[in-house]
Amino acid sequence: MSTVQGGLSENEAGQWAEELEGSSLATILERTVERFAPRLAMTSNFGVEGTVVIDHMRKIAPQTPIIYLKTGFQFSETDRVKEELRQRFDLNIVEHRADLSVDEQAQVHGDRLYERDPGLCCQMRKVEPLARALTGYNGWIAALRRDQSPTRALIRVVEWNARHGLVKINPLATWTRQQVWDYILSHRLPYNRLYDDGYASIGCAPCTSRITPGAHERSGRWDGEVRLECGIHLETVSAG
Repeated sequence: MSTVQGGLSENEAGQWAEELEGSSLATILERTVERFAPRLAMTSNFGVEGTVVIDHMRKIAPQTPIIYLKTGFQFSETDRVKEELRQRFDLNIVEHRADLSVDEQAQVHGDRLYERDPGLCCQMRKVEPLARALTGYNGWIAALRRDQSPTRALIRVVEWNARHGLVKINPLATWTRQQVWDYILSHRLPYNRLYDDGYASIGCAPCTSRITPGAHERSGRWDGEVRLECGIHLETVSAG
């Protein structure tokens, strides 16, 4: 049975998931903070889902670290909304980068690695930095939803994450896209303006495109590829 000192065991995480299924976002976050703080962190790319969680966390545990993976390929709009949220809410944003800069990566692996081997690019620029960033934490809050894509349909509100040896909390698992946007607009929260231009899930600029009407939100990631995940949340799964 897997466990971390001061955290929950794998079995306990499963029990907690059943207990919190159907609970409100505020309740899930309050229980999470009670159980894991100060060894608790959140990850965010400052999409609308993350902003909903941040708006709750700033009232419950405002100095919880928010891990941001600065890949070097992010949209300028992403950094713009990140800084707007940081200033408005005095957020504790902790930025992590890959070992190699974008230029150094190109020197070692060739230019436009994200086209030739997106898996390797994501591994170096996202997966490995996240592993370092989560070291020492027992709880990890992420803003995944079940209806975002087929790969996320079975996520639980609380999960044991074997890769990082900690408990992952998905407090928005049961929320819909409409609920997220209703919250953002009714609370007048900042959001990435790329959403107004046809984007539904915003990652690195070279690997993100607008979605077609009726497609699931993550269909615009890795345009032309069968990838739906970069590997930081779920294993890479084929869309076909």
